[in-house]
Amino acid sequence: MKKLFILLFLILSSFGFSQVKLLSWNVENFGKSKSDAEIAYIATLLNKYDLVALQEVVAGYGGAQAVARLADELNRKGNHWEYTISDPTTSTPSKTERYAFLWKTAQLKKIGKAWLEKKYAIEIEREPYLCTFEYHNKQFTAVSFHAITKSKQPEKEIKYFKFFPSAYPKSNLIFMGDFNCPQSHSVFDPLRKMGFASALVNQKTSLKRSCKNGEYLASEFDNMYFPKSKIKKLNAGVVLFYKKFSTLKEARTISDHCPIWMEFSLN
Repeated sequence: MKKLFILLFLILSSFGFSQVKLLSWNVENFGKSKSDAEIAYIATLLNKYDLVALQEVVAGYGGAQAVARLADELNRKGNHWEYTISDPTTSTPSKTERYAFLWKTAQLKKIGKAWLEKKYAIEIEREPYLCTFEYHNKQFTAVSFHAITKSKQPEKEIKYFKFFPSAYPKSNLIFMGDFNCPQSHSVFDPLRKMGFASALVNQKTSLKRSCKNGEYLASEFDNMYFPKSKIKKLNAGVVLFYKKFSTLKEARTISDHCPIWMEFSLN
């Protein structure tokens, strides 16, 4: 009887709120250089999530094709996935990239078209990529972003995110990606004052070039920022994928960043 009660409680709890498993990953130079074996490994890692945001997809030949290869591999694993890829960002030729979203159609419905935010294309080197999704009749808008490097002061770009909530007042915005800037930085204060919180706190996400004193992670660069009044974080973390590889050098052929994830419900 006790086991039956627990099972019934778990079933009812699963229907009590809408849960989405979101993953964001700067997958480093994602293009034709990724082998079939690497694509297969990445697909296996991503398959447990509902929505995936990829940064650093190659803008030229091979980038869009790599995303298609990844989607094909995911579709062989029992779930139906769809994807959307951005145009190349409005950047200098050496900095331009694409973004991509991939999602399980049984879990999420894409609303309208995804778009690059052109309003700040001059101020932001790689303007963010936005896409709205619906889950159980509730919507949220994913904002995927890859900032300029730390040495070039990414806060000069991030400061424009404080204008997004007023530009999209009806959207439940979730900012995600590689900010090249820790969540403790004051540039995020305006978002915090508007009720946004970070999914991760004091969590390093990028990989060192070599292990030093048993430490593999370098910097607190990747994160997600969400409005606490509209989105409830249930859990969040980092996928320490490098532990599956014999050496850090081998792991870095996949990416120099770890994927980050958040499981959340929509209020």
